Amino acid sequence: MRYFIKLSYRGTAYVGWQRQPNGLSVQQCIEENLAKLLRLEVPVVGCGRTDAGVHASEYYAHFDWDGVTLETNKILNHLNRMLPADIAIDSLTIVPDTLHARFSATKRTYHYYLNGQANPFQEGLVYHYYYFKQLDWPLMQQMADLLKKHKAFFPFCKTHSDVDHYLCEISDAQWEGEGQQMVFRISANRFLRGMVRLIVGMSLQVGMHKVPLDDVRLALEQQKTLAKSLSAPAQGLFLTKIEYPELPTTGE
Repeated sequence: MRYFIKLSYRGTAYVGWQRQPNGLSVQQCIEENLAKLLRLEVPVVGCGRTDAGVHASEYYAHFDWDGVTLETNKILNHLNRMLPADIAIDSLTIVPDTLHARFSATKRTYHYYLNGQANPFQEGLVYHYYYFKQLDWPLMQQMADLLKKHKAFFPFCKTHSDVDHYLCEISDAQWEGEGQQMVFRISANRFLRGMVRLIVGMSLQVGMHKVPLDDVRLALEQQKTLAKSLSAPAQGLFLTKIEYPELPTTGE
């Protein structure tokens, strides 16, 4: 029987979702505590990777359990008491075995939060950009619009990434906000490794007139590396929504 976990986490203390040899991951925390409850190690499959320090306000994972049907509310409550405060399980649901946390997802949405003024209550959750007031926001939106016109994104993939192709269907990309805070919202069927942070970093380069927008256009057309590539810091990035053909709604 397959169980879907809906959760959220603050990624500051973790090396990302996926288990890594160099530090603690969100996946490791959940698997270890779930093993204590079930008295058996159970692999937990996530809907995708997140980099070290990246947050998720909505994340899905699943695990398979062949034993007696679990009391989902009981497991949910126990897990939340056992997990650290920066990880929260929102729901635990029985789903069809065909629903896969990663491969069944049809759309993913990220938000990147950029702030022009230091705020102690947003520490670790927003990127405070010193040159915020100098940014050319209309030009940055032009770059966001440019992304939607392309299908391949080699210029916005971390080097040495083990991927079969660089194709992504971006359905939305826009800057929103006012005053001292802006949010970059982007949705696609899939994302390459480090893609959103590289896009935001290049948006800042374009917004500061350090890289011409035509250079970005040419790099996308020719699928070549961009000069002055920049990866925005992890703390401003949130995975905010995962969409499935049919969201898991059954269970206890």
